[in-house]
Amino acid sequence: MTTVSPQSPQSPQSPASAPGRPSQSVPPSTSGGSGSLGGSHPFGALREQLRDAAATFAGGAGAVPGILSGMVDDVDRALREELEIFPVCHHSPASALAMVRRLREKQPKVIYLELCEDLRPLLDELRNCRLPVALQAFATDIDGFPPDWAPLSVVAPITEASAEYQAIAYALDSPDVELILVDRSTDHVFQWTPREPAEPAEAPAAAGDSADGAENDTARHDEAALHGDAVGIEIGDLRPRFAELEAHLLHHGKVRHWSEWWDQYVEQPLVGADYDTYRQVMVMIGSLFRRLRPDRHARNAQDEDRERYMWTRIREHLAASGADPAGCLYVCGAFHAASPVEQFGLPAEGEPYEISPRTETRWMYGLIPSSHSAIEAQFGLAPGAVSIASATWTKALKRSGVTPFRPAGEKGRKKRAVRGRARPASAQASAPGSPEGVADRLSGFLATPPVLDDLDEAELLGWCVDIVGLARRNGYLASTADAIAVFETSILLAGMRGRGRPTPYDFEDAAVTCIEKDTVPGRRDVRRLCEILLGGDRIGAVGYDALPPLARDVLDRLEPLGLNLQARTNQRALLDLQADPELKPCSDLLWILRRLLGDTARPIMGARRLGERSIQESWDLAIGRNQRSLVELGYEGVTIEQVLEQRLRRDAWAPEATAATALEAVEEAIVYLGYPGSRRLADELGARAVELLTAERTVDGAPRVLRQIRRLLAHYRAAEPELPRWCERFVTAGYAHYCTLLPTAFGDEATGLRQVAAMLGFLFEMESFALSLGCDHTQLELAVRQSHPEAPDKVALVWAARSRLGLMSSAELRSRCAELLANPLVVPAFPRYMSGFVQALEPVPTLTPFVVEQLSKAFARLPDSVLLPWLPKLITTLRDGARELVPVLVREAGRTFPAALSAVDAWVPPWSARPTASKAAPGPQAAQGGVVARLLAAHPATCEAVAGSLGYDAEWQDTALPDGGAERREGGELLTRYPQTADAVARLLDLRPVG
Repeated sequence: MTTVSPQSPQSPQSPASAPGRPSQSVPPSTSGGSGSLGGSHPFGALREQLRDAAATFAGGAGAVPGILSGMVDDVDRALREELEIFPVCHHSPASALAMVRRLREKQPKVIYLELCEDLRPLLDELRNCRLPVALQAFATDIDGFPPDWAPLSVVAPITEASAEYQAIAYALDSPDVELILVDRSTDHVFQWTPREPAEPAEAPAAAGDSADGAENDTARHDEAALHGDAVGIEIGDLRPRFAELEAHLLHHGKVRHWSEWWDQYVEQPLVGADYDTYRQVMVMIGSLFRRLRPDRHARNAQDEDRERYMWTRIREHLAASGADPAGCLYVCGAFHAASPVEQFGLPAEGEPYEISPRTETRWMYGLIPSSHSAIEAQFGLAPGAVSIASATWTKALKRSGVTPFRPAGEKGRKKRAVRGRARPASAQASAPGSPEGVADRLSGFLATPPVLDDLDEAELLGWCVDIVGLARRNGYLASTADAIAVFETSILLAGMRGRGRPTPYDFEDAAVTCIEKDTVPGRRDVRRLCEILLGGDRIGAVGYDALPPLARDVLDRLEPLGLNLQARTNQRALLDLQADPELKPCSDLLWILRRLLGDTARPIMGARRLGERSIQESWDLAIGRNQRSLVELGYEGVTIEQVLEQRLRRDAWAPEATAATALEAVEEAIVYLGYPGSRRLADELGARAVELLTAERTVDGAPRVLRQIRRLLAHYRAAEPELPRWCERFVTAGYAHYCTLLPTAFGDEATGLRQVAAMLGFLFEMESFALSLGCDHTQLELAVRQSHPEAPDKVALVWAARSRLGLMSSAELRSRCAELLANPLVVPAFPRYMSGFVQALEPVPTLTPFVVEQLSKAFARLPDSVLLPWLPKLITTLRDGARELVPVLVREAGRTFPAALSAVDAWVPPWSARPTASKAAPGPQAAQGGVVARLLAAHPATCEAVAGSLGYDAEWQDTALPDGGAERREGGELLTRYPQTADAVARLLDLRPVG
């Protein structure tokens, strides 16, 4: 392993005074600490060598001597601790291999593990899972935290190639072994989180990380999101928190990112090292990274509090159980093994650390699937780093012959790997706690140059041939020449980087250089293909027995479909509900899953609405791929219906809930829960909608309210013998509420035209129902009379409302529009009047012919300077604000305008006035001389029936019928002017058309 000088001696500023410089605090020494390290001490010679090196390269001044000697003190302190400390790095094959060897040799009775203490019950379920998986703590009902933090989620991913999993597997299969989690609880994780956003960490991700992440395909992005936005908890976070140090290591190590540096300079040398060497090197690295970090780093206080917490829990357990520390093992990150806190160690003399109580937040726990890419994204590792670590772990097991620990019955294993007995180690590990048992292995490790592995041509050739074949299957024009080029380039890159054997990172860079062209022909680029070749993105799964009750209930109820719902591929389900009615419960469940989990259950054919059920359905199910969402759903209830009911209630009683929200919840309760289960819930949500409507002071949700209540009333009238009481209360309350707000809404510029039109639509459409329930029509009439808007579109809306109430005749409405078109000052604003009339079609649908008439006049009479800018606005208005009204206008226009193009020139608009002989109102004599009067006189029964229904007595005047001359003249003129009707009748009767 190479050593790196931490700081240049030419720094003009004292490190202790410079802000953001590495911390210079030295951990307090125990017996035999820094003050007693002499030449006879095991680490005395190393300490003197480091002091001499500091004097030579740094002039003996500054912080370098203290940092180097302090690292030796930290190693000595950790190894002298009575309780054996096992330092680890997260997802490290070297740590996992050393753990297996140490467990088989020592066989401890108690294992203290750096993991959230409240996650302990989940560890027993790991035997029912296929790794990698993540332990999760989840909370939706929070107490003591900011409301905008909800929901709270913490995940701790577990992989097989990790020391913590080997310790867990060993404890699960050993009944006499006690596994104690000693880290802070998940509640304390958020208690210690700053309320204000902290400054970003000093150590950023390597430059190559972001570029690699941008090249990942869609599938990899989906797998990287398996953890969602949960807070990640890792055991053994070992990465420099001093940006200059990490940049220095990457530059001189000739690597692109931190994961590659760690694999080359730490993982590979330590895979075959003995236990003492492993411990000393890991503690030294943890001490180095700890001392070379900014004084004001955001995580300093949290790390030290965690260490106090863990040592306090360890001492409490030892005192309560009476366990012998010699038979215990403390597994923690190497960073925490070099802790400077006064509570470090069993004989610590510092003040007892007081652990704060947990909040009243209700936490729920479970296992969720994880993946290599999700772990990499969670903790900022390079893409493919965990997959490469897994491949290194597999090769190390074959090379060393060590049998890893696996819990009995672990999912995905053909048979149980038998845990062997303790075997004598080649180099017996030193006993902790005594100076005589500590041997200096650190000096030899640092003084020995790294061993360069010989080139494994067979392995590299296999990689080159396989990557070319994989590239060809993914659309690349690769050939044998490319395989040769990748082989030679891998060796060249390894030689340039000081390696005798190309690493997977060298091979990946060579493949990208030789095969990648200007464009990516498929979904995967060459870097992603290399990751697949070297192990791929392994994805875990939670077994059936480890799922929460809700998830198991869902799988059981969907079993009649005959599909493998735990597979990660999409499953196609075909349901013929008419031929197989037993599948109806499955259909109901799938629609609820669609409502709660989105595309986890995606309908291809079929729909579910109020009063509408499909007889055949087709579904794409991705329950196995979205297992995490199903597990988190299980935290909220025991059955899927209970969760839906809770969410509907939560939406209706949320602080930002509106009447439209509550009505939507009523509809969803009826659609998804059905009868009679939804009756009580629907009535409760409907009552809530009445409360919200009366409390609203704005009308922003009026369009949604109108649509929802219209659908609900139509459904209840068709499906129920009578309307629920809450519907009657809602209509009466809404009638009074909107009548009260109508004048204000017309005059308020902030209230949109669509909202006001929806209010009028509610009032006019529900008027008859409201009047039958005791409301007063005068209230609506007064509200319209008191409305005096200034905006042209709202003025048109008021005119339409007055015409609907009979306060304005159609002739007066036409005359006002004609005056607008005749006034040059108002013509530019006429399109806005038309927008108001278009919106008025919903509350006053009888105005449809009038709107078509006015639109025709506008197109005919408006100048191009006004008409052309208005056309785009008219189209957007119809599309966005009145989409459902466009078919009404089109149908009316179809009835009004001629159907044939040839008839357009001769077509006369029906609203065009024709000259008549006399414009005076017809008197009795004129009425008597008309065709209508003669018809009524000849058949009086119709008029008498109408008069009787209206409560009048039918009284006829005794008048003589006219001689019919006038009628014949009028009829002749009518037939002469419009001969088409007579011709059609003649053709129908097979007669000769009249001339």
